[in-house]
Amino acid sequence: GRLNPAGFTALARSCDRAFLFQNQVVAKGQLLLVLKLFCCASFYRPVITSKMNKTAMIASLLIFLSACMSAPSETQQPKTQKELEGFSTAYFASGCFWCVEAIFQSVEGVEEAISGYSGGKIKNPTYRLVSSGATRHAEAVEVYYDPAVVSYETLLKVFFGSHDPTTLNQQGPDRGPQYRSAIYYQTNEEKQLIEGYIDQIASVYAGPITTEVAEFQAFYDAEDYHQEYEARNPNQPYVRSVSIPRLNRFKAKFPELLKKEAKAH
Repeated sequence: GRLNPAGFTALARSCDRAFLFQNQVVAKGQLLLVLKLFCCASFYRPVITSKMNKTAMIASLLIFLSACMSAPSETQQPKTQKELEGFSTAYFASGCFWCVEAIFQSVEGVEEAISGYSGGKIKNPTYRLVSSGATRHAEAVEVYYDPAVVSYETLLKVFFGSHDPTTLNQQGPDRGPQYRSAIYYQTNEEKQLIEGYIDQIASVYAGPITTEVAEFQAFYDAEDYHQEYEARNPNQPYVRSVSIPRLNRFKAKFPELLKKEAKAH
């Protein structure tokens, strides 16, 4: 059998959750965990067959493990709240926040994008709780931007132009309510701009736009290891197969919106 691409990216993210905590859990069963994920998850049953050469299987697994454990790249740290004083904020959700954060950070006029959780029912959710779908939070980003350089309308263009807003509770290989398309407005003016933009682009899509438009209630920063994740972990399997291609598609589509350093990469 062939490995389902959606299953591979799901495993890539799942594998990395085990290694995200490298400083705490090294040598505490990661290999066993990955073996279980690789061999026992229901969507991987076709991968391990009687025809597969054992040596080839082990070699492939070692390569996969090596990618999962690759050292993070050095990159700029997220800015502090004091450094972000004076900037406007906007809140968007469009799938994996690793991808969304990187896209908004490539835009001229955006000072910072913070990965986190919004639109849910409880305070201070954790990644584990959000991933279960039980809290109803979406993986979201808090965008700090200079409205003198980039308008809210342009941020809407970035948002809708970088994902498929017609796939309910799904973006690419990621499925579940935490991956829904959503915008959380803070003012009536923002709400009117969002609704007007959706009306403007609705005819472009074959299906109805499913983006949730809701009043902003709260945003909770995700755990530190999620911040700047794509930039710090370019060799992680999910990042290589999903996040970076998504970012590159956005760059190719909207080169006029990019920072100079984003154009160079």
